[in-house]
Amino acid sequence: MAASVPPHVWFGVSAVFHYLGPAFAVLLFPHVGVLGMAWLRIATAALVFAPLTRPWSVFGRADRPARLLLLALGACLAVMNCCFYLALDRLPISLVAAIEFVGTIGVALIGLRSPRNLAALAVAVIGTLLLIDVKWSDDPVGLFWAFLNGALFVCYIVLGHRIAASGASGGIAALGAAMAIAFLMVLPIGFTDALPAFSSPPLLLAAIGVGICSSVIPYICDQLAMSRLPRASFALMLSLLPVTATLIGVVVLRQIPSLTDCLGIALVVAGVALHRPAPE
Repeated sequence: MAASVPPHVWFGVSAVFHYLGPAFAVLLFPHVGVLGMAWLRIATAALVFAPLTRPWSVFGRADRPARLLLLALGACLAVMNCCFYLALDRLPISLVAAIEFVGTIGVALIGLRSPRNLAALAVAVIGTLLLIDVKWSDDPVGLFWAFLNGALFVCYIVLGHRIAASGASGGIAALGAAMAIAFLMVLPIGFTDALPAFSSPPLLLAAIGVGICSSVIPYICDQLAMSRLPRASFALMLSLLPVTATLIGVVVLRQIPSLTDCLGIALVVAGVALHRPAPE
């Protein structure tokens, strides 16, 4: 059934849930803290994947290079999710999303140096600077987490494509193993912040819903899309995500962008769409 659906549809579903879950997570920050919410998100995903993918078996059957790949993806997911939420706690979701995708153009420039990629990077950087503007430039901590998250997002795309090379089902099984590794890494981080959720069923259900929306649905859809789309095509479609993040920010968080913000977002989208990824 997954193969009968066009990969672009899976990417579209991922694009929506990639920021819908985090937008709702922001609403839970006052109750469980930023790192507590990150802990609950990763824990939920690990528990959902565990009975479906049997991560202990996947890791046990893997050879040494595959295990290193799983460990790398697990570490990337653990740190990336924490950085993402730490950035969202201080910056609007549209800015965090825009910073995420400047890195994809930088990787393209390293892999394929061309005037077109130089122009794409320049356009995207100008757009990001417009988004940062004076309003957010006085929050270096928030910007630090956002740029670190952007760097880790690039790692996620690269590692995710390597795992997706084993096919959709194999990629999802590997994703489950990587998520279990991520949970073990964040186990001591944010646990005390997450404790209030266990004494409040509505809060716990909300946190579980965020975890499913943030780390289960989009990551599975990414694997279903990556397994059938070349990295170049997938990277090109990433240009849609800053727009998706902005629209979700408006609807869920009431973060209304200014005209300058809209221009900055448009330039980031144009930069991602203009760049040419290196061939496989």
